[in-house]
Amino acid sequence: MTYVITQPCIDVLDQSCVDVCPVDCIHFEEGVDRKLYIDPDECIDCGACEPACPVSAIYAEDDVPDDQALYTEIDVLWFQDRDAARAKIPD
Repeated sequence: MTYVITQPCIDVLDQSCVDVCPVDCIHFEEGVDRKLYIDPDECIDCGACEPACPVSAIYAEDDVPDDQALYTEIDVLWFQDRDAARAKIPD
């Protein structure tokens, strides 16, 4: 299991989660991305990022609300094809 960053992060990009991540698995390209992304292969499921998020955008994969499920796919896709992931983010 991993953690997923969902819609509330869009255009906020608060990096409190990055600061507390012990394995540096949260990434983004400054000036390009509208949200942060958690690498599912690097995440150790420690949960440190979830309470650090000031907009409550981070969920354990199994707890992602149904209306935010798309972001599980987007986070995985970003590490394979960044442009395709960015294109899936709703306006």
